[in-house]
Amino acid sequence: MRPPARLPDGMVVRLGDRVRVEDDGRALVGGAPLRVMYLKPAAVPLLRGRRLTVTDAQTAALADVLLGAGLADPVVSEGAPGPVSASEVTWVVPVRDRPEQLDRLLGALGQDATVIVVDDASRDPAAVRRVADAHGARLEALAVNVGPAGARNHGLRLVTTPFVAFVDSDAVPEPGALDLLLRHFADPRVALVAPRILALPHPRPTAVERYEDARSSLDLGEQPALVRPRSWVSWVSSTCLVGRVELLGEGFGDGMRVAEDVDLAWRLDAEGHRVRYEPAAIVRHEHRATLVPWLARKAFYGTGAHPLAVRHPEEVAPAVLAPWSAAMLLALLAQRRWSVPVALAIAAVTVVRLSRRLPQSAHPLATAARLTADGVGAALVQAMALLLRHWWPGVAMAAVVSRRVRRAVAVAALVDSLIEWRRTRSPLGPVRFAVLRRLDDLAYGAGVWWSALRGRSTAALRPSFRSRPRG
Repeated sequence: MRPPARLPDGMVVRLGDRVRVEDDGRALVGGAPLRVMYLKPAAVPLLRGRRLTVTDAQTAALADVLLGAGLADPVVSEGAPGPVSASEVTWVVPVRDRPEQLDRLLGALGQDATVIVVDDASRDPAAVRRVADAHGARLEALAVNVGPAGARNHGLRLVTTPFVAFVDSDAVPEPGALDLLLRHFADPRVALVAPRILALPHPRPTAVERYEDARSSLDLGEQPALVRPRSWVSWVSSTCLVGRVELLGEGFGDGMRVAEDVDLAWRLDAEGHRVRYEPAAIVRHEHRATLVPWLARKAFYGTGAHPLAVRHPEEVAPAVLAPWSAAMLLALLAQRRWSVPVALAIAAVTVVRLSRRLPQSAHPLATAARLTADGVGAALVQAMALLLRHWWPGVAMAAVVSRRVRRAVAVAALVDSLIEWRRTRSPLGPVRFAVLRRLDDLAYGAGVWWSALRGRSTAALRPSFRSRPRG
């Protein structure tokens, strides 16, 4: 199937909730990465109530620009069914043992689904075969364990349909999820779409499960997004992904056993394709329920940092800071009497300098002030993450000898925990949530440092500095 030359008529896109409309609709502030976009006068009336419906070549071109800049998202819950049907999709399921979970998944997919189960050298292959045969799925058994990425690639090579859906055996798509994901392929530039990953219901959840319900690493939030490095949603999980086969190439990174999903999304973005996150489509996942396996999984996620640094050295930085925001953070971390005045002075100078780069704005100082405030907030959040998550082994050693470091860590831990507890509306009390939040950070950070030590490189630990937002 050859994709259409442009976005189809009837497609609706909507400006993202984080996008600000200024100058009577002429300026759009937001996107991935952050930018200020000025619309031509003829384009302003096409956006009605933050929405745009494609009706001709002009509206298709504007919608395409907004989607590519991360300023707008497709409204896939409205309109006619998408151009792709479930019959054009092959499900690829990598599995190693776990026959009960596989049976649950295949039962949810239904008898009409085309399914390839790739048995990645199970210890009890007969049990996996019995489940696959019972549901009419094609079974491919590997003699040597190659990991989930290798198993998915093996299945991808056998797919004959235009689209493929990768799903892990411990996940269950909710009814209608596939249809919503397939609607994104009305955009011919879309190569990969991911749903929101939420926990499977559990009658008597443990504290770990309740924390994961609110703050799972796999749950990327309630807002749709264009997925690319250094954006609000910079990666998607391979728990479930739907892709256009002709654009996926060889699939996941050869030999990668962790972070292969991040690598795939970043490669597709670098090639000029689009990767979308669609939270309206929900897939349920069996999260870890007890402390030790949960911490081990978090650390495992962290070990993907160095492999990503090797493949994507410009994108893997744990923080992305403008030089002015880095200087402001250093002033605040110094914790001197002059710290706050100096930080405010840096912000004021930034506002003035940035306003000079916005000659098309009707209110350059006001726009620059809002952009600077956004930058301050982002810098503070990233600084807390560096102290508590990515750099904690080094910070812990510094805290032994420095009262200022201890004070900074204490303030960051308190503020971060309260913000996340309120944001996620966790059913846990604030104290237990804060404890698990810190354990989450400690485990992940340990994985990052372990991968850096094994790789003999600090690339995954070094922040990146950029000079300005895009105009």
